[in-house]
Amino acid sequence: MAHSRKLMLASLLAFPVAALAQNTRPNVVVILADDLGYGDLSCYGAQNVQTPNVDKLAQSGIRFRQAHAVAATSTPSRYSLLTGEYSWRRNDTDIAAGNAKMIIRPEQFSMADLFHSAGYRTAAIGKWHLGLGDKTGEQDWNAPLPMGLQDIGFDYHYIMAATADRVPCVFIENGFVANYDSSAPIEVSYEKNFEGEPTGKDHPELLYNLVNSPNHGHDNSIVNGIGRIGFMKGGGKALWKDENIADSIATHAVRFIEQNQNEPFFLYLCTNDIHVPRFPHDRFRGKNMMGLRGDAIAQFDWTVGQVLDALDRMGIADNTLVLLTSDNGPVVDDGYADRAVELLNGHRPSGPYRGNKYSAFEGGTAVPMIVRWPKEVAGGQESDALISHIDYFASFAHLLDARLPKGSCRDSEDHLNNILGQSGQERPYVIEQNLWHVLSVRTPEWKYIEPGDGIPYMKLTDIETGNSPLPQLYEMEKVTEQENVAPSHPDIVLRLQDILKAERNKF
Repeated sequence: MAHSRKLMLASLLAFPVAALAQNTRPNVVVILADDLGYGDLSCYGAQNVQTPNVDKLAQSGIRFRQAHAVAATSTPSRYSLLTGEYSWRRNDTDIAAGNAKMIIRPEQFSMADLFHSAGYRTAAIGKWHLGLGDKTGEQDWNAPLPMGLQDIGFDYHYIMAATADRVPCVFIENGFVANYDSSAPIEVSYEKNFEGEPTGKDHPELLYNLVNSPNHGHDNSIVNGIGRIGFMKGGGKALWKDENIADSIATHAVRFIEQNQNEPFFLYLCTNDIHVPRFPHDRFRGKNMMGLRGDAIAQFDWTVGQVLDALDRMGIADNTLVLLTSDNGPVVDDGYADRAVELLNGHRPSGPYRGNKYSAFEGGTAVPMIVRWPKEVAGGQESDALISHIDYFASFAHLLDARLPKGSCRDSEDHLNNILGQSGQERPYVIEQNLWHVLSVRTPEWKYIEPGDGIPYMKLTDIETGNSPLPQLYEMEKVTEQENVAPSHPDIVLRLQDILKAERNKF
């Protein structure tokens, strides 16, 4: 009932479809990589790995140098992108377990609702990590899920419930476990193991594909010779093989494009490759000097190529807006013994920035971003406009000439001109969030990190968190964020503190 009420509201509030001719409205493809760093692409300066398909996208579009995710971890970053609402306004948007309930609720107006109500076909393919079902831990994975992506505007979905390192290790297609095997009913728990099921902790000899690093938590249920977070029983033929995940995601994305080539579509395509466990297909494995992480970046680039080739074959590339970015900054050692740190060979996943995934420093949220729309955007551009994922929602609403329901995407601002490389007032600041809910304000010139009581260093992942009991202020022309100049610029500190206070008290 809530879903039908929401769709009725959407149809009443959306712009008249006739406002844009059917054949002039662009298709929109958002490619969201997982844990891809600012310095992980050759068009952003990487030398130890080549990404020719992403480079081609950049050459025919705009490469942004000041783009930011909202958060330094996956779930809150994705929540903000799809809702236009800062994740820190809620207390349930931290890194989600695989059996978490839906975090974007049916009564919310999502980015998918925006496109759906404008007459677009909508799809989510790949990593989801925003929960399924109405209650945490109470999903019946052996039957249709009564609440899912269809309730927040997606016409089609083929998704991983969470991440590759978390159970359940199956794809969900339109609310059902894909390739469901009735002979192996599925049970999932994040509290205790199921009797008789081996774990990576107790049976390391069964970890024949990847061995987990000590103390990272990837030593629970074993699927495909890899330890996971959480406990799972059953699955049978529905269980994924990690080496085939990219092929599955690319195949379903291309199929959606082929099936909807004659009508406008919105594709939210989320790859998994670079997130642990990194176990790419044999076609890529052993080909890169950085080992599995480098191979995974090359596999991601292949997926981008598959999508771009499909758009070309269908003759719809010219009027398709492709936006490529990452959900947060990179992490190198994140729980598996894949030699990623050892094999960096001078590669800097965060580019020039300090910090990585999880961190309040720029490496946590500074991400690559490329936009291509040949019909409207000249290629070969670079932009230093300050961009935040939070503004995609309102900017796409402008693109569609849509009217939004009151209270929706309340933190999103319209910066379509900046996204399309046109002149326009850029965002004066972006707000960033680290794993410990410490907020930062980033302006073109300054970076302020509020005081926080979290640990200053994550030993397991070798990451500086940015947490400090003292206010921190950095001059961003010195991108390394080494010298805290807060004591010598109290006026700047006060101004940026006021911004945070105003944002927190806005609603």
